Order: sequence, then structure tokens, then C-alpha cells
Amino acid sequence: MKKSIVSYPLAIMILVLMSMCLFPADGFANMPRVRLVDDWKPGMVVQEWEVEQAGIARCFVSEKINDQVWSRMKGKSWNVGCPVSRDGLRYLRLLHYNAKGEIQTGEMVVNKQIADRVVSIFRQLYEQKYRIERMVLIDDYNADDDRSMEDNNTSCFNYRVVAGTKSLSKHAYGLAIDLNPRYNPYVRNGKVSPENGKDYAYNRQKRNDIPYKIDTNDLAYRLFMKAGAQWGGAWKTMKDYQHFQFAK
Repeated sequence: MKKSIVSYPLAIMILVLMSMCLFPADGFANMPRVRLVDDWKPGMVVQEWEVEQAGIARCFVSEKINDQVWSRMKGKSWNVGCPVSRDGLRYLRLLHYNAKGEIQTGEMVVNKQIADRVVSIFRQLYEQKYRIERMVLIDDYNADDDRSMEDNNTSCFNYRVVAGTKSLSKHAYGLAIDLNPRYNPYVRNGKVSPENGKDYAYNRQKRNDIPYKIDTNDLAYRLFMKAGAQWGGAWKTMKDYQHFQFAK
């Protein structure tokens, strides 16, 4: 009898604990579900506490091109004849602050020779809350550079020629990055690309009304220059304000 009497309180405690796990109080039930970094999709908004929980180092990484990413690229940004093999490219997982000041996941494919430098640049931009509107693979636009630029999408690798020529672009090698391209357009002989960037193409030095404006005072400019890149905004025969390229 004594054993059974003693066992009742213990049994009750076990039932209470089980009920707390199965039917949590409202305070616990309303807590957000923890999302693992591997669950984060490109372009999704994440919370600061999620970044802290994941660890900032896990949010800025360079990886080999896995099968899932390769299936997105093949036949779009990468095609037969491309001067860089799959093994010569790297997939970057990044974070950035978007137009609303929210933390957003980003992605980029670059040449493996510059991968570590690019990760470092974008981590520093993130730490300074530098605004980048969008950063997904150009394959989401069927590798159409115009569509990507019009959407102000920041991107790197795309097997293509320089507009109006037969020469391969630095993008075809994964050595050039176009940053916030709509507001930092390409300008040559009266042609502006993308077309919806015309309002931001001229008299840039005197203007303070251009969102995401890149000039020699801009943080991105300073970081890319320090890493050994060239800026298209400094070219003489044309201006490509969005464009940063590496020799290798």
C-alpha cells in the first residue's frame, strides 16, 4: 500500500509534464518556430534573432555548386562552351538589408578565385546595414540580363557577351558583379541599360535623389577597390555604374 500511495504524486507529475509538452501554454505556443539555415530560401526575410541563433559565420559561406543549384543554372546562366566549369564556380550564401531595412537572404554564383573576397565584401556591407534591394541568381530571370537589371537584382555569373559585341563579358567568367543595377545603369552613346534606369543615368555627381547610388564615396565602392576590383563608373568611353570586376 505504501508503495502505491507514494507512486500517485509521481504519476501525476509525469502526466503534468507530458501535458505541458503536448499542450504548451499560450506563451510557448506562440513562440516562432526555429528555422535552420538550410531551410532559408533565397530572397526570404529573416529575423535578427534567427541570424544570431544561426551564427553570422553560417550566413556568409562559399560552397561548391550542388546538384540543386546546378539544375537551376544548366541551360540558363551556364551553357556548353562556357569558359568556366562547374568546379570553377562557387555558390555563395549571403545576407543583406533590403529596401525596407529588413534582413533578407541572398545568393550569388562567382568564380572560385574571388569567392572569399566577395563573401568578405558582402558581410561587411551587411554589418554596416548597406541596402541591396534583391540578390538572387540570374537564372530566376531565365538568365535574361535586362529583366534582372530592371528588377534591381544584384548578380554575378552569367555566360554572355558584352552588349553590342561578340566578346565575352567578365560575367561569363564569374568575375563581375552588378550591384543595384537599376539605379546604377550602364550608359554609352545615349543608350541606357536597363531602360527603367534612365532617370538615374545623368548628372549623377550633383544629385542626391538617387537611391542606392554608387560613387567614389560609397561603401561598396571602397570595399571593392580595396579587394582589387575595377569600377565601371570610372571608365572613359562608357559608364557602367553598377559594375565591379576582378582580373582574378
